[in-house]
Amino acid sequence: MTVTPSATRASQVLSRPVALNGLTVPNRIVMAPMTRKFSPGGVPGEDVVSYYARRAAAGVGLIVTEGTYVGHESAGQSDDVPRFHGEEQLAGWAKVADAVHAAGGKIVPQLWHIGMSRSAGEPPYPDAPAVGPSGIRLDGTEGAGKAMTQADLDDVIAAFAEAAAAAERIGFDGVELHGAHGYLIDQFLWSGTNRRADEYGGDLVARTKFAAEIVAAVRAAVSPSFPVLFRYSQWKLEAYDARLAESPSELEALLAPLASAGVDAFHASTRRYWRPEFDGSDLNLAGWTKKLTGKPTITVGSVGLDGEFLRAFVGEGSSVRGIDDLLDRLEAAEFDLVAVGRALLHDPEWAAKVLGGRFDELKAYEAASLRTLS
Repeated sequence: MTVTPSATRASQVLSRPVALNGLTVPNRIVMAPMTRKFSPGGVPGEDVVSYYARRAAAGVGLIVTEGTYVGHESAGQSDDVPRFHGEEQLAGWAKVADAVHAAGGKIVPQLWHIGMSRSAGEPPYPDAPAVGPSGIRLDGTEGAGKAMTQADLDDVIAAFAEAAAAAERIGFDGVELHGAHGYLIDQFLWSGTNRRADEYGGDLVARTKFAAEIVAAVRAAVSPSFPVLFRYSQWKLEAYDARLAESPSELEALLAPLASAGVDAFHASTRRYWRPEFDGSDLNLAGWTKKLTGKPTITVGSVGLDGEFLRAFVGEGSSVRGIDDLLDRLEAAEFDLVAVGRALLHDPEWAAKVLGGRFDELKAYEAASLRTLS
């Protein structure tokens, strides 16, 4: 195998360590969170331990786990999605963290509440109602759930804080809060689902209040050096053209309260990382986030592939795409880390191949059930 100058450059750029608060990540490659529904009873088993450890051993610097439900009965909609509360569930996650560390990696759980994405009667708690800022689904449907009371808000905030404290206690390296893709936190951020008339609704800054209170509670529940990451997006799963911010000034108004509340790094979710976020600039969403907040950022969106991930769910594969433009952006410090999803899901050795300059060994993505990939 011949190592090309481009391959050498990839190794040099991606191999640099980076600090996220008190955590030093050994390189710039992050495993993006990807739900697999492979934890019966919400308990990650030995197969889940192996799944994450294998990718850490192959050179992923930081793993963000699949979304894990916080300890609130309305948080989820599947008994096979892992939970981050309960003795058996946390014992399973402790084994995951230990295995990733033994393989040389770092790992944070993604803490998740789906809000109004839940339907009546779904597990793991069939009697729990769907809850959200205004009881409105992403498609505008009303009456399918309940608008959250102050007591509901307090309970959910406490659930996130308790999960974060548990993550530090059982040996994780930080936490990520899922504030993207139209789930509960994002439902408060977006005007399409937040029609509250109290202090949690109204203009963009008011709509950040719930998210900022979660961040502050999490920050208070963990050590000062324990990293708190926040994932957010403009788009939603049922509203791909939705936008929280139409301009850099609006984006700054959204992000500033979260940064002030204690976010250490932002994970800016886009469907294609190479797309500019606003007219007049080549910066993507992660680039604008770093420019406006000064915080480290993670970019994501079809890294290493030529098609965006939503098409994978209708059976479409993707070809390998070069990463020279990604390396250009990293060298220019537009963002700090790169999250890889499908490419790493399909090929556990992706990081080792890229860091080792073995681009000719990279595999194209072939659509498959997330449950079957190990």
